[in-house]
Amino acid sequence: MVTIVVATTSDPASINPAYALLAMPGWLPVPAPSLLQQGIKSFANKNVRFLQHDKGIVEEDDLDRRWEEATGEAVDEVIFFSKHTAVSNRPALTVHPIGVPHLREGDVPPQGGRPGWAAPPDPRIGPWLRLLKKLAQSHNLVPEFEITLEGTHHGPITIKPTMFLEIGSTDEYWKRQDAAKVIALLVWEGLGLGGGAAVGNWGREDERNKVLLGIGGGHYAPRHMDIVMKEGVWVGHLLSGYSLPMEDPSQSKENGNTDCIGGTWRQSIKVAIEATKSAFPGGDVLAHLDHKNMSRVFGYSWNQLTECPGVACFSHKWF
Repeated sequence: MVTIVVATTSDPASINPAYALLAMPGWLPVPAPSLLQQGIKSFANKNVRFLQHDKGIVEEDDLDRRWEEATGEAVDEVIFFSKHTAVSNRPALTVHPIGVPHLREGDVPPQGGRPGWAAPPDPRIGPWLRLLKKLAQSHNLVPEFEITLEGTHHGPITIKPTMFLEIGSTDEYWKRQDAAKVIALLVWEGLGLGGGAAVGNWGREDERNKVLLGIGGGHYAPRHMDIVMKEGVWVGHLLSGYSLPMEDPSQSKENGNTDCIGGTWRQSIKVAIEATKSAFPGGDVLAHLDHKNMSRVFGYSWNQLTECPGVACFSHKWF
């Protein structure tokens, strides 16, 4: 099984960490002629494969499947380097799962992916977020840079456990070499390329097998972040409020029941649960609800929302 790390030359926050990673010992070019013909270069170091292309980072779909077909090597996970943008322009290092589970069939995803799809979240997300904070602190990037999760969003399409590692949030910070070095070190240490133990390997025998599925809240999931940083739990999908579209019951015709809240929020939760369970076999997946965000939706409580058909009742509290 191999880990794929992906970067694009079109993005300084993607290619700079890639260059920093490739400057570390052990990398060699690895032949993958069919991908090279498509403009994708590849390198190998132990059980890690680095892929470099020139398109937008969300534009190359199915790189996990395409690598398997080109080389015969089974892919275990996919990690992308990318820039992060934010209205605040605040410098940040972020980690997040990917998908657009809330979109309806026929919708055009604005940043890649497929409507109603979410990749399995990489089990390393939680452990690597905590490692990222330690590395950023040791390289004096904190408090200048915020270290944070993001909600599940965008593509590209993958079927293997996936995560994005991003540098934000403006051109000045996308080009920061110290930030690029920290992201490279995160992968180097996190995958055990330096000789140490890899960080974040999931196993059923793990005594701490609770997996957080975040529901509600803002894009940076502050209430979910509190749990992840303090409790040391694993992280599944994080569905921010915008990934839970709801329709006024009086306007809903879903299942012919105007008392039920319509919209794609149930679809989004169902897809997120299934993808999270597939990434954490044997794990105890628990929903962590941002009550403040959800309680403002049409004045309905979480219990009332879960009374609609096809929705399981999730725990309100963590542990």
